[in-house]
Amino acid sequence: MTLRVIIAEDQLLMRSALRDCLAREADIDVVGEAANGQEALELAERLSPDVALLDIRMPVMDGVEATRRIVGPGEPSPTRVVVMTTFELDEYIVAALRAGASGFLLKDTTPEELVRAIRLVAAGDALLGPSITRRLLDRFGRFLPPIIDGDHVPLTAREHSILKLVALGLNNTQIASELFLAESSVKTHVSHLLAKLNAPDRVHLVIYAYESGLVRPSRLPAVVPEPGSGPAPRS
Repeated sequence: MTLRVIIAEDQLLMRSALRDCLAREADIDVVGEAANGQEALELAERLSPDVALLDIRMPVMDGVEATRRIVGPGEPSPTRVVVMTTFELDEYIVAALRAGASGFLLKDTTPEELVRAIRLVAAGDALLGPSITRRLLDRFGRFLPPIIDGDHVPLTAREHSILKLVALGLNNTQIASELFLAESSVKTHVSHLLAKLNAPDRVHLVIYAYESGLVRPSRLPAVVPEPGSGPAPRS
């Protein structure tokens, strides 16, 4: 099966490099290119690609808002989103993940890592692990608005315990050991959590746990500019 991809990047040279890298793969077809988030949204609505590769900071509409409109709650789009950034600990990454992105790549990633990422998210997997997500949320999670009371989904006591351990970065084997359960039981509970919370993957379970207050950021973040306090660095 050929994977259909769109690329949104405001720098022409970078966009061309991404296109040329993916064009070498027989199972990947770059079906559209955009110079900003608005153009990416229009392409996604018209072409329904398997994966949208979005620069996180673009003019007109940034990658966070474009992600929200492409794959946000209530959107039937089959498209999965990968955002690209220059900085690993970029506060925009958390916002993009919260908006529905399946992961992120740094712009100095290798061609092999880029191709692997496209195939991975197209298959329905998350591009980064819960432990990395937790590290990002520990630093920037306190800046995100919490889920309002009416948005909470009722969970059983067991689901609550497992969700908390997933949010702390434990895998199924570690959770099974911690709770004295069979690993198959943990896998079933995690599947139920994904369905109940309408989460595409474990990364978004971690995000929900932070938003709902189940897990709190463990340390104070470095100074982060307030929104609108100055120009964002180019990515």
